This record gives sequence, structure tokens and C-alpha cells, in this order.
Amino acid sequence: MTQPSRLEDPEYASYAWKRYWRLMRWMLLFTVSVTLLVLGSFWWNNGMVSIHFFIATAGAIIGAMMLTAALMGLVFLSSGTGHDESIEDIFKDEADR
Repeated sequence: MTQPSRLEDPEYASYAWKRYWRLMRWMLLFTVSVTLLVLGSFWWNNGMVSIHFFIATAGAIIGAMMLTAALMGLVFLSSGTGHDESIEDIFKDEADR
């Protein structure tokens, strides 16, 4: 018998998702700050290379950091709410043999 996930409770799910989106807002602020520091450092050391270089670099930094933050946030959300434990392992009996 599987346990119900705490995400099935609407009140707790609302709290958990608000916490997730608060984390994402902070990560966006941090990501933009890091991106501006990196682009400023490139400009300070090399001058204006090409606008395409700066756009591609900003896109890569923002894309990588936000994707990482989103996926790690979902891992913490899933683990912290007990959603991982609510899954029934159909192969559990086979592993015990």
C-alpha cells in the first residue's frame, strides 16, 4: 500500500510551490548578478568584442544556472514533501530474492 504524498493536500502543496517559486526568484536575482559580473569582467579585460559574444555568453550563463536551479528545486520539492516515498516500487519483491 502506497503512502499518500503531502502534495495531495492542497494547503501543503500551495505552501511547497510558493517556497519553490521563492527559491526560483532568488536564483534569478543571483543569476542576473553573476551574469552582469561576468559580462562586465569580459568587457573590462577585452573591450567590446562583439555584441553576439555577449548575448551568447549571457544566454549560456542564464540558461545553465536557471535550468540547474529549476531541476534541483524540483528534487528538493519532491524529496521534502514525501512525494518520492509515495511511489510504489513494483520491483521491490524481485530485489529481495
